[in-house]
Amino acid sequence: MSAKIVNLRQHRKRKARADEARKAEENRSKFGRSRAERAEDEAAATRREKQAERLEEHRIGEEDPDGEA
Repeated sequence: MSAKIVNLRQHRKRKARADEARKAEENRSKFGRSRAERAEDEAAATRREKQAERLEEHRIGEEDPDGEA
């Protein structure tokens, strides 16, 4: 009856990595967004910026240095 020899330091590190991987997987499913969702948000932000820029280009009158029209 020979027992299997285990390096406790390696065992603890292996267990810690497994626990971290499990927690990371939980967080990804809980907080993560898909690539398509991120791309759609980025496209929407770009559209908003372009619309604001176009609206600003069509502004009538010049601003005073005080920031008033």
